[in-house]
Amino acid sequence: MKLSREARRQARELFALAFVSGRLDSGRLRAIAAGIATEKPRSYLQILKEITRLVRLETSNHHAIIESAVPLDSAETLGFEKNLRSKFGDITTEFRQNPALIGGVRVKIGSDVWDGSVRARLDVIKNQL
Repeated sequence: MKLSREARRQARELFALAFVSGRLDSGRLRAIAAGIATEKPRSYLQILKEITRLVRLETSNHHAIIESAVPLDSAETLGFEKNLRSKFGDITTEFRQNPALIGGVRVKIGSDVWDGSVRARLDVIKNQL
């Protein structure tokens, strides 16, 4: 089902109301969703679907996934967290081990990826040949 322009516009407006001091407030978001579910305006399912998509995008922008070839010790994880928080503000972190990286680190925040792994460098060299 294609999302109508009106439903998309209403969802963006309602989603903007769920912010307090620049951060998404889960209480307000629940109240907005409950209001939509009880009032059932035109295209309410599309509106809820779009709000869900916007919430997913917003939460991914405040969550960092850090992958490394070997497990990082506590000093390294604290360093990563401190550095990321200084650049991006309040952010949650998740550390994963990925042996396919061979070495180095790959950081993903939302749709942004910083890849400093050996695997990425080898792929660049391979594509140049």
